[in-house]
Amino acid sequence: MVTSEDRVRHLLICSCENTMPLDAAAIRRGCHHGTTSTTRLCSAEIDRFKEVASEDRPLTVGCTQQARLFTDIAAELDRKSSIQFANIRESAGWSSEADAAGPKMAALLALAAEPVPVAPLVELKSDGVILIYGRDEAAIEAGNLLKDHLDVTVLVEPPGAIAPTRSPLFPVAKGKVTSAKGHFGAFQLMVDDFAEAAPSWRRTMTFAPSRNNTRSTCDIILDLTGGTPLFAAADLREGYLRADPGNRAAVLQAALRARDLVGSFEKPRYINFEARLCAHSRSQRTGCTRCLNLCPAGAITPSGDHVAIDADICAGCGQCAAACPTGAASYALPSEDALVRRLRAMMIAYRQAGGERAIILVHDEAHGSPLINALSRFGDGLPANVLPFAVNETTQIGLEMIASAFAYGASAVRFLLRAKPCHDVSGLTRTMVLADMTLAGLGFGASRVATIETDDPDVLLDMLREIPSLPAAPQPASFLAIGTKRDVLRQAFFALHRMAPAPADIVALPAGAPVGAVEIEAAGCTLCLSCVSACPTSALRDDPERPVLRFVEDACVQCGLCQATCPEHVIKLVPRINFNAAKMPSLVIKEEEPFCCIRCGKPFGVRSSIERIVAKLDGKHWMYAGSPRRLDAIKMCGDCRVAFVAEESFESYGVTAPTVRTTNDYLREQEAQSPVDRDRGGAS
Repeated sequence: MVTSEDRVRHLLICSCENTMPLDAAAIRRGCHHGTTSTTRLCSAEIDRFKEVASEDRPLTVGCTQQARLFTDIAAELDRKSSIQFANIRESAGWSSEADAAGPKMAALLALAAEPVPVAPLVELKSDGVILIYGRDEAAIEAGNLLKDHLDVTVLVEPPGAIAPTRSPLFPVAKGKVTSAKGHFGAFQLMVDDFAEAAPSWRRTMTFAPSRNNTRSTCDIILDLTGGTPLFAAADLREGYLRADPGNRAAVLQAALRARDLVGSFEKPRYINFEARLCAHSRSQRTGCTRCLNLCPAGAITPSGDHVAIDADICAGCGQCAAACPTGAASYALPSEDALVRRLRAMMIAYRQAGGERAIILVHDEAHGSPLINALSRFGDGLPANVLPFAVNETTQIGLEMIASAFAYGASAVRFLLRAKPCHDVSGLTRTMVLADMTLAGLGFGASRVATIETDDPDVLLDMLREIPSLPAAPQPASFLAIGTKRDVLRQAFFALHRMAPAPADIVALPAGAPVGAVEIEAAGCTLCLSCVSACPTSALRDDPERPVLRFVEDACVQCGLCQATCPEHVIKLVPRINFNAAKMPSLVIKEEEPFCCIRCGKPFGVRSSIERIVAKLDGKHWMYAGSPRRLDAIKMCGDCRVAFVAEESFESYGVTAPTVRTTNDYLREQEAQSPVDRDRGGAS
């Protein structure tokens, strides 16, 4: 859909001194905007930029290298609206297939024009208190480098046999860190065998008597032990720096980084979280643990019926949001629906410009962009049908994004990862398995989704060229992603099923899938409806008028709370995609005849349950022994039961319960005895 604002958008593209061809006609077909082609937009033809920018209408410039120059000129012109920039040079024009890259340039320009919501920020504060944790003189040397910039304390791991050249001008102690938690600006450590340096050392530093369970706090940690990191996924913990103590250059580099960590800092709040949607727990029964199992930074912890996400620790890998089945955790850089809308804009422009068999290359800025730039400058560049799609973290991609890519007409999706990822990527791996099984189940074939794990541009190009030339869907969708993550996934599934070569209605998935059904052994179900109260998405429902259990498959997220709550253990999860689930009415899983009160006739329970209770109590429980009328109380509703007991003057339903003896009873009896009897009792 092209909005009225986009109809007046202008595109400024530049051949960068004729180092790449520009297919302006293909770009116009794909973007439907006025297009101005130049050869030296940032220098000899800068006046053309000023002329277009002064009109203050939507503007996209096909150059990122000179974005700062163009932004400054626009500010001098008092331009109110922002300018979008697209990299059509390294991503498309500088390629051995540049002559066929017109559709890709149109796609990249359309992608850049799609707005990106601003993520909220988290503020972190550091007063410059640093703990240097080492094992030898390297820790003392690092302390000397930083003592004039930070508040330094050095902790030497036992045995701590070090001989510094002179008395340090900062505290030195020995100790073994046994636990560490917290975040940049608020680290908390527990130290055993802690002892401060004695002032009387001569050849080797000596220490005072040691003690355990010593607590320490600091803003920054510089770990020079060379051993096991203090935190899981240590590279993701901001403010925690590590270096090999034997590598002086690495120690110096880490010290320089630590020196700058003073003051107030801002980072994105990567995850938006709505506790009311969380399916982690109900009534102390654990259900969904997907995010807890995947978070590499340890930023997620259980908190009652939901989880808590520490935004100060969160490093933004996004695996929790990608795996969250309810949308309680959603990525904010940008949100899932905004990301799919960007993908949609890119794919529609690519197709309308004449592009075919698009391969989506999902990459991050820190690793992927430099690799693509190196390939374009020193190699053959990306193939013309490979569309780079930059995200904050490749692991933020969920099933809704992959499904949407194929619904919009992609023939393959590849995720560009480091040869040695900074953190576990098992969440992305599971998502790809679900996507592959879904596509295979619909007849699209295998090998549509995969990773490329390399730090070498040439290897990247070789692996891209090895991708089979798979056809895309003959009639791609163009739905606009609106709503929650679950809504987007539903829209993408519907579109995929419509265009599938072999549109199966049900596709089986492995355990852990975010969609599926439940199977209930009807014979063992007592219609207690505890599963209904536990279900966080109302997939399981009751009926206020009669004893019935219903199931809505479209709402099920396979959290497992119903299975964990069921006292009869008759519920089984069935992970699958039912493409007709959204159109299906609620399914009656079990229904029974209600039991009507024998006094007023009002239905108040399940007939089979009431009859089973009566059979178990008849003549077998002291409360109902002696008279068959006492069992009539069980056959009445709550109001009638109270009236019946009062009218019949029942005491505990007609039978006095056994008396419970207390300590006071024994004390009163003892006081009533004579002193002689008490003495005898004590002697015995």
